[in-house]
Amino acid sequence: MSEVKEGLGYTEEHEWALAAGGQTIRIGITDYAQHQLGDIVFVELPEVGGKVGAGDSLGSIESVKTVSDLYSPVAGTVVKVNDTLLEQPELVNAEPYEGGWIAEIEVAGSVEEVVAGLLTVEAYKGLIE
Repeated sequence: MSEVKEGLGYTEEHEWALAAGGQTIRIGITDYAQHQLGDIVFVELPEVGGKVGAGDSLGSIESVKTVSDLYSPVAGTVVKVNDTLLEQPELVNAEPYEGGWIAEIEVAGSVEEVVAGLLTVEAYKGLIE
């Protein structure tokens, strides 16, 4: 069974969002998503400074099975990307909620409200069961 962590917001496209301090939200793909994709071999990261809307494509994740788009769960500006994934894309498989995070996005307004507007842990568990 896939791990679904408390304290995160989730999307129907299997991304997670975490309030990372200040106006910043850290995002990545869920444990469920990385299991469905299989072995990750490449991650296309978004450009720092780029503006995104909620639901916009941020890049892609390539596995031995397929290539999948990565969608932003929130609107804002990309302020940081996980460059480690360029050399170690397998971190998305090994640590989807820790070392395998994809990007950080600065949002306007309350970070807590933005995350609270996403799927709850219970709602996401219902989606993947």
